[in-house]
Amino acid sequence: MPALRSLLPLLFVLLWSTGFIGAKFGLPYAAPLVFLLARYLLVIGLMLAVALATRAPWPREPRQWLHIAVTGVLLHACYLGGVFVAIGQGLPAGITSLVVGIQPLLTALGAGLLLGEKVTGRQWQGLMLGFAGVTLVVSSKLTGLPLGTLLLPALFALMAITAGTLYQKRFCPRFDLRTGAVIQFVPTALVTALAAMASGESFHIEWSSQFVFALLWLVLVLSVGAISLLNLLIRSGSAVNVASLFYLTPPTTALIAWAAFGETLTGAALLGMAVAVVGVALARK
Repeated sequence: MPALRSLLPLLFVLLWSTGFIGAKFGLPYAAPLVFLLARYLLVIGLMLAVALATRAPWPREPRQWLHIAVTGVLLHACYLGGVFVAIGQGLPAGITSLVVGIQPLLTALGAGLLLGEKVTGRQWQGLMLGFAGVTLVVSSKLTGLPLGTLLLPALFALMAITAGTLYQKRFCPRFDLRTGAVIQFVPTALVTALAAMASGESFHIEWSSQFVFALLWLVLVLSVGAISLLNLLIRSGSAVNVASLFYLTPPTTALIAWAAFGETLTGAALLGMAVAVVGVALARK
């Protein structure tokens, strides 16, 4: 249905924005990569059961398995790993979202060079406006912070999600979401486990009710719900259209943090939200 399809981008933004909130709830009880590993293992078990129960089709060609696996490692192991490590090391979620917020601009560059997509002048204006809006939203969190090497994991996440979006649009825009999730998350879990061991993270998890809630939320809402929507959006839209939606994540996260944790919203943040919305509207035209 066209009406329902038009709501998918907004639903994706809402669900994706809760990822930072889930991280805030769960990271006190487990190391970042171990937290993600537990999440990935649950997703694999859940989606494998769904795929087998519904007799979902698996890719027929080995190269399709490879392409789907690569997108999984980039979008989950590398992107989410970088974000969680950055937040776990003390980089505020607002700064992390600002760094990752450069992604639509990088994606637009890559879409023109690698995918042959034409990015119009109006879209470039929208992308610049969107980034300006994101900067305003998180500007109050930028002062007096010892950043330094804390930015490195966030920059790594930025490169990973840009590369993952372009790679999936180029090599495997269409695949079954049930079996595709299994193919994406198995290598993701393997890479994450190796990274956790290499970094010396403790595999101990404090199984509190807050951690269990955060884990289930990230599994069901983010890894199943939001990622499935992201795959659908990449399948049906241009790379620039999809990437521009990520400008709405920091404003939406700020609103959720205001409602859930009582975090303040400055006048600059409210202005930034309006600017970001206008920018995304221009970019998606």
